[in-house]
Amino acid sequence: MEEYLILMRLDLLTKEAQPSPEQMQVYMKQYQDWVGGIAVQNKFRGGTGLSKEGKVVKSGGIVIDGPFVEIKESLAGFIVISAENLETALEIAKKCPILKGEGNSVEVREISAVHDRN
Repeated sequence: MEEYLILMRLDLLTKEAQPSPEQMQVYMKQYQDWVGGIAVQNKFRGGTGLSKEGKVVKSGGIVIDGPFVEIKESLAGFIVISAENLETALEIAKKCPILKGEGNSVEVREISAVHDRN
C-alpha cells in the first residue's frame, strides 16, 4: 500500500468566491463525511488546512509573497491517504467535496520517501 498526498486548491482570496457561514457549515460537513469515509477504510493518514498567508523562498535566499499573488487558486489544505495505486487514490480524490466548487481542483501525488523514517 502506497501513500498519496491529495492537495486541495480553491480560491481563498477573491471576496465574492468566499462561502457564507451557513455554506461553510455545509461544506465542512461534506468534507468531514468524505474524510470519515476514507478513515473507515483505514486509508486516512493525516492532513490539515493551511492559512491564506505564506511566503516563497527561492534560490539565493530570496523571499517573495506568494505563491498565489497573481492567480486566484490557493492551496487550502491537504490530506495523506493510503491506496493500492494511483488509480485508487484518484477515485478517492474524485469524491472530494471541494470539487463541487467551480474552478476548484485537487492534485494527487504519490509520496516518495526522501528521508529515512527511523
